Order: sequence, then structure tokens, then C-alpha cells
Amino acid sequence: MTYVIAEPCVDVLDKACIEECPVDCIYEGDRMLYIHPDECVDCGACEPVCPVEAIYYEDDVPEQWKDYTKANADFFEELGSPGGAAKVGKVSADPKMVRDLEPRGE
Repeated sequence: MTYVIAEPCVDVLDKACIEECPVDCIYEGDRMLYIHPDECVDCGACEPVCPVEAIYYEDDVPEQWKDYTKANADFFEELGSPGGAAKVGKVSADPKMVRDLEPRGE
């Protein structure tokens, strides 16, 4: 099991969760952040610092955002497990469902 970032993060990219993560498993895409399912240690430190409440334990993702569990895994399909987001930087690998969302207004 792991934590999942859902739709409220799209076009927000606050990054407070990145600063809180002790294992550097939260990666930045073009439109949202993603938690690597194999690198996450399930500590939950990221969840309370998210200002838009976009982070959920995998079993607790609201029904309307269940597809984000797969989107988080799909983001890493080509990237693999690089062992830390800091050394990778921003990755242009948002899954199609995220790329196709309407941009959020200011």
C-alpha cells in the first residue's frame, strides 16, 4: 500500500509535501505531483501538510478520484524507480487523464 495524490493537486503543485517527505518519493510532473508506490514508506507525513487535501492513503481515496491510484503508478512506468525525486527533477510524464484535464482558473 502507499499514499496517492489526487485531482485537487492538479495545477496547484504546492510542494509542501515534498519538503515533508523523509524518503524523497514525491516527484513533480508538469501538472501535479506523484508519490512513487515502491519508494513510499507509508509514514503519512505528507498528508497533513497538503493545503488542498489531495493526499490519501490508497484505501481511502474518495471514489471520484480512484483513477488517481493508477495515474500515480502510471507516472513511473517509464521512469522506473530512480531512488529519489531530488536527483530527477521535474518529469514530463503526466498520464493522459491528467494531461487532458481542463486547466484550473487562477
